[in-house]
Formats: sequence, C-alpha cells, structure tokens
Amino acid sequence: MTAPVIGVDIGGTKTAAALVDPDGRVRARREAPTPARAGPEAVLDTAAGLAADLFDPAGAGPVGVGTAGTGPVGVGTAGTVDPATGIIRYATDSLPGWAGTPVADALAARLGRPVRVTNDVSAAALGESWAGAGRGRRHVLLVAVGTGLGGAMVRDGRVETGARGAAGQLGHLPAPGAHRLRCGCGRYGHLEAIASGTGLSAAYAAATGTRVTGRTVAERANAGDRIAGQVVDRAGAALGAALAGLVALLDPETVLVTGGAAAVLLPAASAAYRAELPEGWAGVPLLPAALGADAVLVGAARLATRTTDDGGTGP
Repeated sequence: MTAPVIGVDIGGTKTAAALVDPDGRVRARREAPTPARAGPEAVLDTAAGLAADLFDPAGAGPVGVGTAGTGPVGVGTAGTVDPATGIIRYATDSLPGWAGTPVADALAARLGRPVRVTNDVSAAALGESWAGAGRGRRHVLLVAVGTGLGGAMVRDGRVETGARGAAGQLGHLPAPGAHRLRCGCGRYGHLEAIASGTGLSAAYAAATGTRVTGRTVAERANAGDRIAGQVVDRAGAALGAALAGLVALLDPETVLVTGGAAAVLLPAASAAYRAELPEGWAGVPLLPAALGADAVLVGAARLATRTTDDGGTGP
C-alpha cells in the first residue's frame, strides 16, 4: 500500500467503513446501523454510501488524510464467502436473505471501482497479522469468541479460505463434554456449544434455571459468582485444549484470541493451552488480539490491495 485504502465491515447490527493508511492505521471512519431487516439491497446501499463518503473529496476525513483515489475497496462481511465467485454461500438470521448475495459485484457496480470481499473473521485475521498483535509473523491463527465461535488462518500474509470459503471454522470441532449441547449449526457436541457467548448462557441456565446473556455470565464470574466462574472456567479450558491441538495441526507462529467473550475465557484457556501444547510447539504464544473493532476494517483494506489468491474475491 502506498496510499490510503477503504475497508468496509458489514455486520448484522452495524456497518462501518474506514480510510486506512499504509501503516494500517484508521485515519477516518463512517458508521451506521445495518438495515438487516430491510434486505440485502438496503444493506449494500448502506455499505456503498459509507465507503463513497470517504473517497468523496467533500467527505475525505481529517485534514491531511487525502482521499482514497480510484483504488479498490476491501470488504469483510458476516457469512461464508465463496472464494471462486464472491457470493455469500451461507449466512445466519442476523442478515436475512444475505445468502446468495454477490457482494463484490454489487458493491463494485455501486461504487464504480474494484471490490474484494472475504468473511469478517478472515478479514480480522489479516488485519491482526498485518498491523496488530500478529505483526511480523507470517503464520497466524485467529480465534473469534463472541456469540458464536469462529476462526481464520493467515499463511504468508494470505487468508486460507479452503475449497468453500469456510476454512478455520473451529467452532464445529468435537469437544469433550459437549455431546448433549446443541451448536449453532444445529448439531450436538461441538466446541461452539461450550466456548462462546451462547454456550456460556446455556450452561449458566442449565445450572441455575436463569437465562442471561453470555456477557452477563462473564460479568457475574468477574464479580465472584461461583457458578458463573465454573461455567467460564469450563469453557476456557475446552477452548485452550482445542487450540493446543490445532497448533500441532496447523503449525502457526502465534494464536490470537479476539471477540466479546475473549477476555473472560483467556485465563482458563491459557492454562489449558499450556498444559496440552505438545513440546515441539511450546514456543507458540496464545495472545489477546490488539485491534479490537478496527481489525475487520484494517484487514479488509489490506485485502483490497492484494492479489486474487489472498483469500478474497472480486472483479
């Protein structure tokens, strides 16, 4: 990158666009609620409007930033992106009708410039490996612990997409103790059913008869609630053990954990990770990610400037 580039983050509740400089710093930002219930066309219109405001000279951001010129736009979006076509293969109910949407082509038509698109967790991994906690490392495994559980792998600065754009979905790994727990995919026994916000909520409800959010479980654990603490410790231990196995399989230089439930799970996850990590990978650290909400935007901007084998698609 030699000039600022626009990155876009399309989520189920919020859409954002940012002007990202060649060092991976966000220099200007636009944000709006995602009109998910209004359908894909409204979502695309919102994303295009936010991006256009950044490369329009009338809305270029802070003095001295300049505009994004006529360069490409990168997008990180909720849902699984087909690496061959740029079409959304699968999406949850947070974006109704999003599956089947040709995001890259549709935004390119609206913006009049090339658009490259990848999954939002993949974009976050690319951002962290470029300008975040994975800076300077060629092989990075990122785990996103939120309502669900996702992941992505970056090798040599490129996102691994797999054959269907779904590589890195560690949430669907079998997990000890989860055989009676229902995963977000509808099946039972997966890691996401324990080590996610949804998993924390379900486990706490089973133990207490009280249904609260995963965030509330985390808050209660931090406040000394014994049952909440047990739920969090079990979830963190399951996550850490799984990550140790993945390190032996994928051989990254570092593992990064991000997302709303990451901080509360990390202590127990780190202990289990160290206990289970094979000796040959003892030097691979498990670290908190650094970019927070900017990670997808930064990674999307990085994606926009890369070649077509970097894990995203577009015209």
